Amino acid sequence: MYLGLDLGTSELKALLLADDHRIVGVARSALTVSRPQPLWSEQAPSQWWEALESVMTQLRAAHADALSAVRAIGLSGQMHGAVLLDDKDQVLRPAILWNDGRSAAQCEQLAAAVPRLGEIAGNLAMPGFTAPKLLWVREHEPDVFTRTRRVLLPKDWLRLMLSGEAVSDMSDASGTLWLDVGKRDWSDELLAATGLTRAHMPRLVEGSEASATFKPELAVRWGMPRAVRIAGGAGDNAASAVGMGLVAPGEGFVSLGTSGVIFVSGAAFAPNPAQAVHAFCHALPGRWHQMSVMLSAASAVSWASRTFGFGDEASLLAAAATLAPDARQRAPIFLPYLSGERSPHNNAQAQGVMFGLTQAHAPADIAYAVVEGVSFGLRDGLHTLDRPSGDLSLVGGGARSAWWAQLLSDILEVPLAFGEGGEAGGALGAARLGWLADGGGVATVCRRPALKQRFVPDMSQGDANRTRHGRFQVLYQALRSQFVA
Repeated sequence: MYLGLDLGTSELKALLLADDHRIVGVARSALTVSRPQPLWSEQAPSQWWEALESVMTQLRAAHADALSAVRAIGLSGQMHGAVLLDDKDQVLRPAILWNDGRSAAQCEQLAAAVPRLGEIAGNLAMPGFTAPKLLWVREHEPDVFTRTRRVLLPKDWLRLMLSGEAVSDMSDASGTLWLDVGKRDWSDELLAATGLTRAHMPRLVEGSEASATFKPELAVRWGMPRAVRIAGGAGDNAASAVGMGLVAPGEGFVSLGTSGVIFVSGAAFAPNPAQAVHAFCHALPGRWHQMSVMLSAASAVSWASRTFGFGDEASLLAAAATLAPDARQRAPIFLPYLSGERSPHNNAQAQGVMFGLTQAHAPADIAYAVVEGVSFGLRDGLHTLDRPSGDLSLVGGGARSAWWAQLLSDILEVPLAFGEGGEAGGALGAARLGWLADGGGVATVCRRPALKQRFVPDMSQGDANRTRHGRFQVLYQALRSQFVA
């Protein structure tokens, strides 16, 4: 039995996986994001621990026997977050999250200080990444920066609490802008540019390696064996790829989570910073991946469901699905940049726009425009990547809607495959990484899940979708200069 822990932005998920690939149990605990100022996005790490206590209590109540048989744990989590610790490993301030946009000026500073940044880190300096956040702290909270002795990513703070060990894995570390992604090692040059050294960094392991051992007192509290191994784990998207068995070159997925991601595995380090593509280490040794990321995907649907009175995401999607194909052409155009944008624009100042509203529009038109706008953003990202081979798997909470999956397939013009456990995302991959750290083989552990449903593009809608996507792109370019104002 293996336990996967996935620390997301909106929830922490725990998943028990049997060695016959059955998902035995899942537990969730909701998380909230604090936005104390415009562009800011923070969470208190103490909230993560409270959520972990909650999911472990749920699992012990419902699956005590399975929990008592756990052999290894894997960790997955939201990337790029900055958890700052003092010399006693006490948290110094709320964690600054991946979708925080306050450090645009510091990105410019970092790019100027290290002209080879894209060559080393494989990525542009973007406000979401970890290194610019530390430059911001150094400038605006110098006392906190001076007291900082260790910087951890969110899931790695959980590992510290679970084991006492400060460790990260290659995939998650790729999102800091401190890693030499091609060499799979910390870059002294990039660390120095932010006033840090290797002493501030956790030890690095591969995602499928054992990294630490569970604290005995926690094993007793939660009814687990002693000396359980904790795998290196992965950033959320690399973990999702492992969960879907997408580890060979050309295999990839679309994730409809809080953010929207298109991920394609590769056999080599292949940076493309000019188009804001992320080139990261994969969770397995000797493998890398490319990734396009939009900051508001399912979160845009959640925002719209609250703002426009739909009540919940399912109600909004149901309303959008009532719009006939010809009526879709008269719907407003929605730019989904509610938290700025990464791929392909790298524009922290980008904003959401609902364009073309008239008195003829009804709630269904608004609902459709929001879902379509997110899908158009993913299409923009797809065009920045090496072309995937075959279907793209579909993962994340938004993947539960068959209607959205079909619309997304139509807009991307790529077949999408939804497999067993697709909604489990990073938690399933984390459990599998625990299995690998326990001695499992890649061929056995990282198999593709059984196909539940396949969505093939309806090319009869191709011309109409491409026309509206063209308007979407023109609208962004027309408004780009106005976002800063």
